Amino acid sequence: MTPKAQRIGILVIAVVMIIGTLGSFGMMILANENQTSEQDKLASEYQETLEKQQKETDKLSGTYYSTFESYKERPTTFDAGSVGDKVTYTDIKVGDGEALTKESKNYRAYYLGWNPAGTLFDGSIDGDKLKPPLDLSQMTLIPGWYEGVDGMKIGGVREITIPSELAYGETGSGDAIAPNTPIKFLIMAIPVAG
Repeated sequence: MTPKAQRIGILVIAVVMIIGTLGSFGMMILANENQTSEQDKLASEYQETLEKQQKETDKLSGTYYSTFESYKERPTTFDAGSVGDKVTYTDIKVGDGEALTKESKNYRAYYLGWNPAGTLFDGSIDGDKLKPPLDLSQMTLIPGWYEGVDGMKIGGVREITIPSELAYGETGSGDAIAPNTPIKFLIMAIPVAG
């Protein structure tokens, strides 16, 4: 027979193990509920942010679509061989806002980009509305873009021609921009506040 003290000791150990196990399960359940609550909160905040961004995109599209849409036929063919080694530009509409520099990041832009065949490879027009404008504070673009907007004013529209070396160079970009291909952009610079 087991002495009484040993039985009590075994009983105490068993009770401690049971309490510890139940406590661990309880902590895991609480932690899981807290994690689920935190995930729900983050999902809700994310949804609110998406809705806010969509409202802002819709507002900006309503403000700028009719103006920018008038340029959608601008992309046409151009002679790649006539593009020199420097960025050139033509102001289609001179803006009345702050002048941009190569280093400017405090503006947004709607744009159309095309290759020498006149094929649009990217742009801001999405059917009968505009996509969200580029937020230059959040991205890095090809060097020719920065050179092309130098001196442009907010509210303006400019067509820039970018030689291959300041665009996508020897690697090209996707099917629409072969290696060593110059490109053009039509850019409308708008203020960050919209």
